[in-house]
Amino acid sequence: MSVDTSGPAAVFARMAAIQGAIASVSGGARTTTAAATGTASFDSVYGAALEGAGGSDLTGGSTTGGSDVGSRAVTAAKKYLGVPYVWGGTTPAGLDCSGLVQLAYREVGVDLPRVAADQARQGTAVPDLAHAQPGDLLAFNSPVTHIAIYLGDGKMIAAPKRGDVVKIQDVYKTPSAIRRIGPTVAEGVGGAAATGAAGSAGGVAAVSGSGAPAGLQQLFASATARYDLPAGLLNAVAKAESGYDTRAVSGAGAQGLMQLMPATARGLGVDPFNPAQAVDGAARMLSRDLSRFGRLDLAVAAYNAGAGAVQRYGGIPPYAETQQYVRRVLGTLGVS
Repeated sequence: MSVDTSGPAAVFARMAAIQGAIASVSGGARTTTAAATGTASFDSVYGAALEGAGGSDLTGGSTTGGSDVGSRAVTAAKKYLGVPYVWGGTTPAGLDCSGLVQLAYREVGVDLPRVAADQARQGTAVPDLAHAQPGDLLAFNSPVTHIAIYLGDGKMIAAPKRGDVVKIQDVYKTPSAIRRIGPTVAEGVGGAAATGAAGSAGGVAAVSGSGAPAGLQQLFASATARYDLPAGLLNAVAKAESGYDTRAVSGAGAQGLMQLMPATARGLGVDPFNPAQAVDGAARMLSRDLSRFGRLDLAVAAYNAGAGAVQRYGGIPPYAETQQYVRRVLGTLGVS
């Protein structure tokens, strides 16, 4: 890979949903939905912007089981069935959507952020409803304005809107993000827990099914938490760059596990053949470009083609190599 750091770029809020709005990898275009659910909630007023896909009606999604943490959170949430919706409510006297999620998970020992958009960044991404399990968080709309807890069999528990109560509902449309708080057990979903916007952990400690050696898994997990990256991103980049070969050298001269060019490695102050340093340097670049572009696909494209190229083209550059690279990395993450 090569890195072009020329030119300034507008800084956007970090995208934390790995299932963000990636509508067209080849052109860098995105599709979002602006639909809202019911009366405006606390989250729609104060929630941070989080890009997401969605908008189509559900046709299925039956599942059973769930992580221990998620199953216990479901049990905790059900205690509040019938509690009135109260905008900004965080107690059993009244709850809004994110208040219910926060309270249920707090009771099982997990401290989540206050608003739905930040909650939708926690834990690990689940690719679609077919892989969802009880306890997974279902986020809706783009930016996220509503959140619920999945129960399985196409049902969820939520505090919907003013004038309503905490209740069990059908999952009425495709979530813009699905997040698992606790062990990652869904097929094809791997990654380490990322520390959320409020600094609270909510995921797993190792990459599940990543193919990376255990030592590298720990490096990915540590750097993911340190730089608040989407879960599994470093693993996916390392897999695409070198196949986890810490001594790899490309024909263009890129070196090591994360395939850093010598000049890039010097600028980062790292030894590209030292796995810990290489992962840290790559994590810093990805974190920078996530903040710069506000989109996961563009940050991945910048890692391959350079941030300057992404800026010049206003999206994923029209390079066959870069387009294929973005598809490969996002495919490892379970994002299509």
